[in-house]
Formats: sequence, structure tokens, C-alpha cells
Amino acid sequence: MSYPEDLAYPAPRYLAEKGEVNAVHRPAGTPPDLTGSTTTHYLATHDSTGGEFGLYKVDMEARAGGARTHFHRAMSESFYVLSGQLDFYDGDSWVKAGEGDFLYVPVGGLHAFRNTADDPLSMLMLFSPGAPREEYFERVVEMTRRGGEELTRFRVRHDSYFVEE
Repeated sequence: MSYPEDLAYPAPRYLAEKGEVNAVHRPAGTPPDLTGSTTTHYLATHDSTGGEFGLYKVDMEARAGGARTHFHRAMSESFYVLSGQLDFYDGDSWVKAGEGDFLYVPVGGLHAFRNTADDPLSMLMLFSPGAPREEYFERVVEMTRRGGEELTRFRVRHDSYFVEE
């Protein structure tokens, strides 16, 4: 395979002469950051990556809900299924994604997901650029219960534009 000579990398952002010690290690046994029918591990947050990306491990119980059809104006969202089966809506139809499957939703792409299987699901979710999604994950259930204009403002604040079904 040949590669073009003019491959474009992003402009350098680190300009010091020598590298620095700043890697982050999150051991596998680190307790989840959120628990419930959906458990979430904050692997790499907006704060820890300087806004480059956000990476979350999400474990959903059997027949757990998910997110209704929505899109994001400022970030893409990717899903990588570690185990179980994810029902994923790509804006046109529902797809069954299993272990090892990857799904990418560009900015503006309609999508939804849920676990309708009798088994638990584990997946990675990646947001790029990294938005401060932690408050969204922590308060979405509460805000959904409240509903109305307060829920609408919360969703817009967190770049989540839901399609009325």
C-alpha cells in the first residue's frame, strides 16, 4: 500500500523540546463512577484529556433502557461493543451490534440505542471532541422525570437534541 507524501497531521500543540511524564493509569479494579441498571466508568473525561475526547465504559443490565433518537451538533459519538448485544438505531433502521462491533455517528447523525436482550451489555462510548458528559450521565434520569422546559434546557446544554417520537 502506498501513502501520499502530503499526509496531513494536525499542527503540533506540544512545543517543548523534551517530553514530560504525564500519562494516566486507571486500574481495571477501579469502582464505577455511576451505578444502577446502567453502570458507567469515566475512563477519560473532558477534564483529563483537555477536551480532546471523552471515553466511557458503560455496562447495561439485561433489558435496560437506553437513549431515544437524538443527535449532537458539536461532537461525534462512537460505540464499541465489548460483550452482549446492542440494539442501535442508525437514523434509518435498527441494527443488532455484538461483541467486537464498532459504530460511528458523525456530528449531526441521528442515533438511538438500547439493550433489549436477556443478557447484560458492556460497551465503550467515545465522544469527540470531549464534552463534559459526566453531569449529563449523572442527572439525565432526574431531569427526565422533571420533564418540560427544564429537561429541554438540560438537553441543549449537553448537546443532545432529541427527536419527538
